[in-house]
Amino acid sequence: MIGILALVFAGLAALLHVYIFVLESVRWSQPKTWKVFGIADQKTADATKPMAYNQGFYNLFLAIGAIIGILFWIVNGVGDVAGRTLLIFSLGSMLGAALVLVTSGSKYLRPATIQGTLPLIGLVLAIFA
Repeated sequence: MIGILALVFAGLAALLHVYIFVLESVRWSQPKTWKVFGIADQKTADATKPMAYNQGFYNLFLAIGAIIGILFWIVNGVGDVAGRTLLIFSLGSMLGAALVLVTSGSKYLRPATIQGTLPLIGLVLAIFA
């Protein structure tokens, strides 16, 4: 049961990071998107677009790692070393990124919590599964 919950939370964390990728790398210049990130105007969004584009791909790569780990775990079972290791590494990296975000200032506590809660739960469950 713990293994199934680990996979569910890992999957949700991966989906969240794919969504963040879409926001940062695909939809960054749209007003609805840059307002989510506290960008004041289109000029600032345009100036920060290369950084957001790059950062979005980091989120996508973390999601891909988690998805591959989930697939290995499902196909080969909870004892699969490769799947479990990849899943733990990906979730740990997602959590680490959220912790780094917190160090950027108190205004980032909410987004860091959103970004880090699912990976934290998935990571703890994956370790104990």
